[in-house]
Amino acid sequence: MKRLFVLAFIGLTACSPDDASYTDVPFAISKPSNFPDFAYNFEANMPTQAGFELGKKIFYDGRLSSDGTISCGFCHIQQHAFTHHGHSLSHGVNNEVGFRNTPAIQNLAFQNVFMYDGSTDNLDLQPLIPITSEVEMHGNLTSIVTMMQSDAQYRKLFKRAFPDAEIDTEHLLKALGQFMVMLQSSNSRFDKWRRNETGANFSGDETEGYQIFQQKCASCHTTDLQTDHSFRNNGLAVNQQLYDTGRERVTHLPSDKYKFKVPSLRNVEKTAPYMHDGRFYTLEAVLEHYASGVQTSETLDPILQQNGSPGIALTDEQKSKIIAFLKTLTDDEFLSNPKFSEF
Repeated sequence: MKRLFVLAFIGLTACSPDDASYTDVPFAISKPSNFPDFAYNFEANMPTQAGFELGKKIFYDGRLSSDGTISCGFCHIQQHAFTHHGHSLSHGVNNEVGFRNTPAIQNLAFQNVFMYDGSTDNLDLQPLIPITSEVEMHGNLTSIVTMMQSDAQYRKLFKRAFPDAEIDTEHLLKALGQFMVMLQSSNSRFDKWRRNETGANFSGDETEGYQIFQQKCASCHTTDLQTDHSFRNNGLAVNQQLYDTGRERVTHLPSDKYKFKVPSLRNVEKTAPYMHDGRFYTLEAVLEHYASGVQTSETLDPILQQNGSPGIALTDEQKSKIIAFLKTLTDDEFLSNPKFSEF
């Protein structure tokens, strides 16, 4: 099966930073043959070479925060699928600690709602949440724009990306959107196996693990993205220190209490700790939760309360084989791609 996704990154180094004849280059956008349709509105904000470069600079710039140290990339580390690896909860300015685990940033072009509670459905506006959060970046948008207007490199990059626009909040957010929407992970061994590419074989345990995954997990972790983008209560015991009610914080509906967005499992081997509050540090602990730790409540997902008892019946052998499969979702090319790196 032919791999169809093309990223027109060829032009990223075609011109030197001081080339007066610089011409912006739109990216050619198509999707992997094993992926669902795009959700992002490319017509409203088509990524270009200059927009991507500007967005990457903004993503890694600590000056967006109130103390000048916390960038988007501080909590979203590339080699861990842009998560804050090893931290249960996100960390921010002045050693403040948030109340949720940092989610992975990958394949956002295929998503139509963001954050664990779905507090925004617009990727280009999503960065406003961490930038202005008092416990994350605590940035001031007016100050950020002023800083960029006084910075020669930003003036040059904005002129290239948006030649007819001012340096303002709208266009810094559009640039961030162009960077984030290009963070696509689609070249794991699983992807190659699904596309029947050469050398993408599965072991017996991996094949069986995928079959068990399809039977036990794919009701929520659907398609080759391994998520249906829904909000569900997966039976976690309530963290009394945080008392995070999830989706209910947005909708104010009792029926949404303790529901959180189903995450994609891509690169899950590299994104510990797990769950919205980072309570589990291993995949084994995650599967043990589903096998024996699911707590009943009025909003517990019906899938987890079948056959008279909560949870999903899993033997130790089945858990081991599911984990063997999950490790095939690791996309080393994405995790080490220098085009997404700060330096």
